[in-house]
Amino acid sequence: MNERIIAACDGASKGNPGPAAWAWVVADGQGSPQRWEAGPLGTATNNVAELTALLELLRSTDPTVPVEVRMDSQYAMNAVTKWLPGWKRNGWKTSGGKPVANRELVVGIDELLSGRSVEFRYVPAHQVDGDPLNALADQAASEVAVSQQAAGTAHGTADLPVPAPARSTKSRSGGTRSTGAAGGGAGSGSARSGAPARSGTTIKARFAGRCQCGKPYAAKDMIAKNPNGWGHPECRALV
Repeated sequence: MNERIIAACDGASKGNPGPAAWAWVVADGQGSPQRWEAGPLGTATNNVAELTALLELLRSTDPTVPVEVRMDSQYAMNAVTKWLPGWKRNGWKTSGGKPVANRELVVGIDELLSGRSVEFRYVPAHQVDGDPLNALADQAASEVAVSQQAAGTAHGTADLPVPAPARSTKSRSGGTRSTGAAGGGAGSGSARSGAPARSGTTIKARFAGRCQCGKPYAAKDMIAKNPNGWGHPECRALV
């Protein structure tokens, strides 16, 4: 029996909300992929897809074996490692008094984490020479979000999807920065559609960017202004 496994999970939503899917990849202790799975979610948000990916990964791994989980979603990771205790104390309300979003998924993950050794590791998405397992999970989720057809070793799909290469662009100073699916920070002015917007205003992004949850949004996606910048409308009140 393996003494330790390494895994990555990711979710995708084409439109946020839009056609969505989850995916996970499990490797051995040396990081060599062993099995994977991806499943459709119909229409869902990025956050639902990310949490479902973690839930399905935990369901599919031996609870007696320590696991390192690599994720590119700060929202999903923070939800189960930082915010969960406070949500419980507050009767499943955020610090702002609002009901916790995606509560059923968070509760399910909390139950599966009980009594097992799980180490969470954040890995930035869409990076040149980034984490290979995360790239595989990201690509699998993206492909199944489009096809809405389950795939993976359990479904007779032996080959892992080939990750789409992250793009890099030369900066003015001559350095290189990774862009991948994102082209600007969540708090940058590049997301603006024109005149300054009030906090909570929802607009269509002119350019790609990255939300405070850690996931990117695409140009023409609907985004909202919040105290930390621009991002997914459902991420305005995460805590």
